[in-house]
Amino acid sequence: MSPYDPSAFPPFAVTVDLVVLTVRRHALCALVVRRGEPPFQGRWALPGGFVRTDEDLGAAAARELAEETGLCAHEPGAPLPAEGNGAHLEQLATYGDPKRDPRMRVVSVAYLVLAPDLPAPRAGGDAHSARWAPVEELLRATDPGREDEQPAPLAFDHARILADGVERARSKIEYSSLATAFCPPEFTVGELRRVYEAVWGVALDPRNFHRKVTGTPGFLVPSGGTTTRQGGRPAQLFRAGGATLLNPPMLRPEV
Repeated sequence: MSPYDPSAFPPFAVTVDLVVLTVRRHALCALVVRRGEPPFQGRWALPGGFVRTDEDLGAAAARELAEETGLCAHEPGAPLPAEGNGAHLEQLATYGDPKRDPRMRVVSVAYLVLAPDLPAPRAGGDAHSARWAPVEELLRATDPGREDEQPAPLAFDHARILADGVERARSKIEYSSLATAFCPPEFTVGELRRVYEAVWGVALDPRNFHRKVTGTPGFLVPSGGTTTRQGGRPAQLFRAGGATLLNPPMLRPEV
C-alpha cells in the first residue's frame, strides 16, 4: 500500500443546514434567520453551522436544532423523547458546489426537521433575528416568472435546499405516517387533514379524508378521549399508530 499524504488534498469545511418545517396558522412554514455577518449580511438563511472536528454529522444537526429551537431530535421511527418536545430529524441531501460559499470550499449536509406548531424562535449565534416564514413566500423569491415585488432570495444555495426539503416532506406524507410528526401527541382527524392541506397546498374533502386515514391499517389509534378545541361538537382524539408505511398510500391530488 502506497503512503498516504493528506497534504496532497486541499482542506475544506463541512456544515449542516436545517430545513425546519412546521404548520402555523394552517400554512407550511420554515425557520429562517437573518445573517448578522458577511457573507450575505442582512439576508435570510436557513439555520445551521460548521461541524466541529470531534462531532458526528447527526450530532451537529441535533446541536444546531437545540440551539435554534430548543427541540430534541429523534431519528425516523424512534419514539419521541420523554419530555415531549422532540422533532423528526432525517438527512436530506449533500450540497458541494465549489462556489456555494464565497469564503472557502464548504460542503453542506442538509437535514429535514418536522415538528408540531412551534413558538416564535429566538436568534442565536451570528444571527440578528429569526422568524417562521411561509414556505410559499420564501420560494416565491426564486420564481423568475413572477412580475410582482419579490423578497430577496435566501443566502447561499439555501433556496434550493429549502425546495428539496419541502418536496421531500410532500412526497413522504403520501406513503408514510410522517404527517403525524406535525401534530401533537393526541390530535383529531381534522387537525391531521389540515397538516396535509398545508404541506400539499390543496383543499381536501373532509369525509373522504376521514375514511382514508381511519381505514388505513396502523396509521391512527384512538386515544379514548375527545376535544372541543376546534369548536363545535366533541371530536375524537387519535395517536400515531405503529405503521411507518401506509398501504394504501395517501396520494397527493393533482393540481
